[in-house]
Amino acid sequence: MQPDNASKAKAWSDAQGHVSTFVNSFLEDPRGHLPCSPILEYKTGQPIYGLDQPAPGLYLVIDGRVTVCRSENNGRPVVVDIYQEGEFFGESALLRIPRAQEQAIALENTRVMMWSTAQIETVVLLRPQLAVALLQVLALRLVDFKSRLHSLASEPAPRRLVHTLIRFAERLGQTNKDGSVQMIPFTHKLLAQYVGTSREVITLFMNRFRRAGYLNYSRGGYILIHRDALAEWLRESPAAQPCESQTIAMAG
Repeated sequence: MQPDNASKAKAWSDAQGHVSTFVNSFLEDPRGHLPCSPILEYKTGQPIYGLDQPAPGLYLVIDGRVTVCRSENNGRPVVVDIYQEGEFFGESALLRIPRAQEQAIALENTRVMMWSTAQIETVVLLRPQLAVALLQVLALRLVDFKSRLHSLASEPAPRRLVHTLIRFAERLGQTNKDGSVQMIPFTHKLLAQYVGTSREVITLFMNRFRRAGYLNYSRGGYILIHRDALAEWLRESPAAQPCESQTIAMAG
């Protein structure tokens, strides 16, 4: 007997989690091979680099959070990811591409270190293990992007949204005593750019999930996510891919 779509989705999610946990235990930390660099500070909403000024090097988040987006000719930006303390971004600088169609913006008050491409290349010659460490970071990131691409190609917007909320809860949230996960508020526009749909669809389903008790908004402005309840919703919801107009109709 073949497993149904919900069972396949759960198995895929569980496998991704096991792979990440196993691999992380063997990862080489690039920070152990890099010299200290001056700390740069950015205010909430301030660009770190942009389309007209490409990334000059590899960045490390010291504290705060950074949103990295790509923008193609149609002008509709797509959020690549949100990076937090201890994570690297700006790797496109290593390719020396004049226009990488990428921009990084401080999601909140943020401090970073930056090493220019020339500095990275010099350190790699002296400490080859840095190259291995960066390859591991990028390979693990590629595994995650493949998972997102699979979801984008095969799942409707509501399921992609739930995958996103669960992922953000695991990476960016703080678990409360009651098991809920507290996260900083994300605008529906940002979620839409990450999920690959319209802001209207995100608003419709965020309201539906809030009414159903899967998430809530605290008085302090935080989002409270009930991760286990959302995971159960994933197991029970259909995995077929309707068109976006059908998705909006489903929410009505």
